[in-house]
Order: sequence, then C-alpha cells, then structure tokens
Amino acid sequence: MPQLDKEEYIEQAYLWRTFRERLLDGVPAQEILAQLHEEILSTTNLPMALDFLLGEVRHNGRLSDAMTRMSHYFTPFQAYIMNRAEEEKIRFDILIALQILAAEAAYRASDKASPPGLFIFHFECIARNRLGYEDGLKAVAADPFFDERWQRWIRWMKQQLGAAEFSDFLYLRSEFAVEEKRRALRDPEWTAAQDILFGVREGRIAKANRGKDPLYMFQALQRQLGYPEVPQPKRKSEETLIHPVIEQRLQQMEKKLKLMEQELKGGIDLTEFYKKPEGGATDEGQFE
Repeated sequence: MPQLDKEEYIEQAYLWRTFRERLLDGVPAQEILAQLHEEILSTTNLPMALDFLLGEVRHNGRLSDAMTRMSHYFTPFQAYIMNRAEEEKIRFDILIALQILAAEAAYRASDKASPPGLFIFHFECIARNRLGYEDGLKAVAADPFFDERWQRWIRWMKQQLGAAEFSDFLYLRSEFAVEEKRRALRDPEWTAAQDILFGVREGRIAKANRGKDPLYMFQALQRQLGYPEVPQPKRKSEETLIHPVIEQRLQQMEKKLKLMEQELKGGIDLTEFYKKPEGGATDEGQFE
C-alpha cells in the first residue's frame, strides 16, 4: 500500500479520538460511524472507508475485519491494534486501542514523524499492552512508512528477541555505535556492514539504558527527542476521583440522613447548631 497524504491522517486522528469520546457518552458504534461520515472532510478517502466500516459493523460487529480488508487504506498495524481490542480472550481495552490509533495518526500527520519514532511507538504499544511480538512486529514490518532496510531489520529483530537486550538492538544500529567503533579502531573511515537506522542521540540513550527496563528507554527517548508517548490506562485513583460539586452534594445528603436517623431514634440533637457567644458559654437560645 502507498503512504497516505497528511490530511488523511489528520482526519483519521479526529475519527479515532471522536469515536472514543462518543463511546464514553454511550452512543452506539453504528451511530457514531454514521455521524462521523458527515463530519469527516469529504476531499479525503476516509468517508468511503467509513461506508465500508459501517457495513461490516452492521454485518458482523467487528471493525478489525473491515480494516484488514481495506489494506490499501488502513495499515496492518492499525488493523492489528483493533483486532487485539476486539478479541474477547485478550484484556486490551477498546478505549486504549482508540487512543493509540488517534495518537499514531496524529504523529504520522506531524512534521516530526520519522521511522525511528514510529517504530519505537509501535514497539512500546506492543510491549506495554502485551499484544504479542510475533504477529505485532509482522504487522509493523509491513507498514509502508518503513523502507526495505527497516522492514528487513524488523523481521530479523523479531526472530532475535530474547537473545539480547532490546537496547542493544538499537545501539548496534546507531551512528553512536559507529563513532565509538571508529575511535576504538582509530580509523575515521570505518563503516558498518549492517544498515544504520538510528542517530547518535538514539544510540547514546540506548547504551545508557542497558540492563534496565526498556520502558525507561522509551521514556528517555520521549523526553529527549520528542518521540510520541504511548497512551496508558488511567490509574484507579484518577478514575474514581469525584467531582467537587458532586462530593459536596454527597456530604449534604449524608447530613440529612443523619438527621433522619436521629429523628427516628427519638429526637434531633440541635446543640451542634447553637451559636457560641464570645465569652465561651453556650447561649441555648441562639442558633447560627
């Protein structure tokens, strides 16, 4: 499949972001797709893709099947992410999947998009959500954003995972590793036999993270080089956070319930409502 124009990915980012928001509002998927068909920019090919998606959802209820069949428009990785979210045996939230698709499309549409950045984003998505390296990296390697050198390396690395640290794979294919080799050999003309895919800064960060959790390296690449961040589920404390207005109303209801309980038990204790004079003695004839 050829690479799409930037305006296609801008509209895709809007599609997945809005799809998620309306799912949270309780709107059915078929209705969301129908609404978005009218909202998406008509000069792109996305409205035609939405027609096909809507037909497949009405037929079998799955978006991933339609995305796989539309390989000329949706990438294998996009279809793979949606497929994992629709699998009942895999605990991968559809809301996170939609966030990933929106973030990936937004990155593709940006001027910062690069093969190293997109590959790291894809790999972290697979690793963080435990989606499976075999099929996941196969889908990544088939992405037209990567040229033949990248596709060849991704397929090779897929077979080598577990034999070495992931940071080593990046370091050994970086300009930083070439510079260190030239200094060690005192030969400024030395060249690597393999394809060099990452720059000096990527190689330096990869070497600094040897022996550490790969997630630390991903975070460093995001901080230092502006690589796209992978969406993550909200913490439970964030999900259960109560809005201040709702919390205030709950407190008022709790007070009313206490008053009702006291009344049922034989009377209400009004002393807590008495206003205390400045002298400290309680004037039982005055209330606040």
